[in-house]
Amino acid sequence: VQLQASGGGLVQAGGSLRLSCTVSGGTFSTYHMGWFRQAPGKAREFVAGISRYGGTIYSSDSLKARFPISRDNAKNTVYLQMNGLKPEDTAVYYCAADQSQRIGVRSIASDYAVWGQGTLVTVSS
Repeated sequence: VQLQASGGGLVQAGGSLRLSCTVSGGTFSTYHMGWFRQAPGKAREFVAGISRYGGTIYSSDSLKARFPISRDNAKNTVYLQMNGLKPEDTAVYYCAADQSQRIGVRSIASDYAVWGQGTLVTVSS
């Protein structure tokens, strides 16, 4: 199973980006999917997750409002729509797949066995 993340870049504060993560070599529709991020000098943190059934979780209400997560099983792709970007959102964003039989998606990094390479998002003030 391989995950390919894309869509990062440089954007001004207040702008938008849509990250995509395409999964190959596995059964995408059976996976819970998550997005994490790691800012310079900080630990990796959970951003959002979506279950195989389409249920979603977020690390905070603020990110829930600004960064909706979605998936398209026909395209084997999970998305993170990033709106109202702030300089503190600058980070490398990683997608990850939870291939377990857990019923629900969780925010725990160790749940996710497969990780993409990351895509850099830089927000200028």
